Amino acid sequence: MVMDDDEMVREIAEKMLSHFGYKITAVADGSEAIAAYGKAMAMGETYVAVIMDLTVPGGMGGEEAVVEILELDPQAKVIVSSGYSNDPVMTNYQDFGFSGVINKPFQVHELLEVVT
Repeated sequence: MVMDDDEMVREIAEKMLSHFGYKITAVADGSEAIAAYGKAMAMGETYVAVIMDLTVPGGMGGEEAVVEILELDPQAKVIVSSGYSNDPVMTNYQDFGFSGVINKPFQVHELLEVVT
């Protein structure tokens, strides 16, 4: 799953990952991500990883949403992404419940590495 408020970022990530065989769910904010994750779990499905934008103006960002995703599934692989690499969440991502980190703009090899 890719969660980002920027439609272009979602589309680029989806194209990159789809090219390598991943099926992508793309959502705009954390509340949509939580709902999609819960729906998938109810259907007996899981996500390989969830990439979440750190901040979503006017919506729920990754820092808040990761808590609820991990309540649904403590084994979830949740990756934080941002264009601001100096944010404390980006430098100490594990302290906030994230499994990995990726800076924007995404590079294909970095995106594949963090997802696998």
